[in-house]
Amino acid sequence: MNGIGSAAAALVLSKITYVSVNDDTVSVDLEDGRTISIPIGWYPRLAYGTPTERGNFQISGAGYGIHWPDLDEDVGIGGLLLGKRSTESLASFEQWLRRRNQLGSQTPEQ
Repeated sequence: MNGIGSAAAALVLSKITYVSVNDDTVSVDLEDGRTISIPIGWYPRLAYGTPTERGNFQISGAGYGIHWPDLDEDVGIGGLLLGKRSTESLASFEQWLRRRNQLGSQTPEQ
């Protein structure tokens, strides 16, 4: 056989040890020393959240996820490592935004 044999790369998951969220970025430190940073715009609910709402999160899923209860948002480490954006449909996000606006929540200052 000529050429290079293909090798399947395995995704190695490491637990989350620290999360930092600002107006532009979500940064996640992992127990193996890696830090992953993604644009906050990849997750529209986070982008529309207030700094207080974005700061209220829990490391969940035995260390493999992040949950924002005020924004009803969950992000898993697997998706972060693969560079996946939110898969929420536009219709679902718009419905969430309408409910949020009806409840009188504030959107972040631009």
